[in-house]
Amino acid sequence: MKLPVLAFTALLLQFASILTFAQKATSGLPLVTGNDVAVTQTESGKVRGYIHNGIYTYKGIPYAQAERFMPPSKPKAWEGIRSSLAYGPVCPLMDPTTSVMDESEFVFHHDWGYPNEDCQRVNVWSPGIASANDTKKRPVMVWLHGGGHTAGSSQELPSYDGENLARKGDVVVVSVNHRLNILGFLDLSAYGDKYKSSPNVGIMDLVAALEWVKANIANFGGDPNNVTIFGQSGGGGKVSTLMNAPAAKGLYHKAIIQSCGLGLRFTEKEISSRVTKAVLAELKLQPTQVDSLLKLPYAVLGAAGKKAYAKINAELRAEGKDVGFFGISFGPVHDGNYLPYQPADAQAKSIAAGVPLLIGSVKNEVMTSLFMPNLRGGSLADVKAHLQKLYGDKTEAYLAAVKKAYPADTRPTDLLDVDDMFRRTAVRMADLKVAAASGPVYMYLFAWQSPVMEGFYKAVHCMEIPFVFDNIARCEEMTGGGKDAHALAEKVSQAWINFARNGNPNHKGLPTWQPYTPANGATMIFDNQCVEKYHHDKEFLAITPDRTL
Repeated sequence: MKLPVLAFTALLLQFASILTFAQKATSGLPLVTGNDVAVTQTESGKVRGYIHNGIYTYKGIPYAQAERFMPPSKPKAWEGIRSSLAYGPVCPLMDPTTSVMDESEFVFHHDWGYPNEDCQRVNVWSPGIASANDTKKRPVMVWLHGGGHTAGSSQELPSYDGENLARKGDVVVVSVNHRLNILGFLDLSAYGDKYKSSPNVGIMDLVAALEWVKANIANFGGDPNNVTIFGQSGGGGKVSTLMNAPAAKGLYHKAIIQSCGLGLRFTEKEISSRVTKAVLAELKLQPTQVDSLLKLPYAVLGAAGKKAYAKINAELRAEGKDVGFFGISFGPVHDGNYLPYQPADAQAKSIAAGVPLLIGSVKNEVMTSLFMPNLRGGSLADVKAHLQKLYGDKTEAYLAAVKKAYPADTRPTDLLDVDDMFRRTAVRMADLKVAAASGPVYMYLFAWQSPVMEGFYKAVHCMEIPFVFDNIARCEEMTGGGKDAHALAEKVSQAWINFARNGNPNHKGLPTWQPYTPANGATMIFDNQCVEKYHHDKEFLAITPDRTL
């Protein structure tokens, strides 16, 4: 039976009214998705993301592709619109995560991702994409993850999420996955011309990512002529490496190095060649069989790489060679070509000329009490007994230097948990940059003490990252999520934003922050009360052993 025309029309109007109401009801939701939502263009094709609390978000966009051990090339173009809603693959690890320590995993809250050698991906957060209604050219902040040059990913820690930083600063945040460990740094250059780039393809990936930013970021609302590279730990080492890579020159304009565990020296060819020979020996391969490495399962290749480095580290120690605090591992190679100079070489000074640098570390980095449970709640006598083993008749001078540098500390373990290694490395890097007379340098030390787990984690390695990204609520397991943490995050993240915008971290929420020089030692101490100090820990660094990374 057919409905009368009027009744059918009324039904249509009622349906339209219901649809309109539904649309209005959902328009206030924090998450907006759909086939036509957050669509923008890249060189390889269109991508579709989503909008969360006003921030356009894209994950897992290919910026390059590569065969194993080969340099990256531009990704293949695609038809239609590529869905870019979830993180892409991460580089496989030589030590896959099969177990974790319960307490520390609670604090750090890792997301290990899924591994695949096809891992060249970027993630983007932006307050707006290019359109007739949005013609802004926002500063771009490209984040390079930690994990040395062997591990980690752009999604590993919740603090890496770029949404809050993008919103607060009206900036575009980009994070990068790239080839690591044996995939990124196995030196096969002695085994044929096709392998000439193999020692540094992991760094070549990062340069390819910056080239992608230059070519595409305007469509995501960013300014390709105002790009800041920043990273923590191994990511700080990657920033330092890019500052010494001629191929990266002009692709970024400011640099931030946080708790850099690497970057003052690259692996020499003599060492990288020895490692490669050891890898072949582990796999029982002759030099004429190198091509078989291209098809070996990653687990077999990675295991051989791990054994080879253990062997070479042992040999070098037996030879009396300096392998550093953590030993040598896969990383950038001083190949005389892609990386023509060591960072401390005079010839390297001009590569990052004019690039402002913000650099620093956290107060407690790799804490002694974290790795010696018997000292976790140790008494003053316990702590002094441990220090006596390290410093002997210099123990009292050491204690006096720590108390002078940090007079407000009260816990016995505070006397042995102050970092000298990352701090000294930051000072050494800053001094090299100032000596090059190539752009201002701003130094910081993050000293805020986390209340989590009765304050045991203090200002441990990675503690500043939630503050940089304004991700206190996202990282309550690490920060506690209290008012003090939020207040400090406001100051730290704004300093990073201002530096990315104009090369100067100063803002009204901080005391005046002077550029660092070796003469003034100017360092901004980030704590509940932020203050600039001058050579505050000079005596402490003078008495501790030189463990520059």
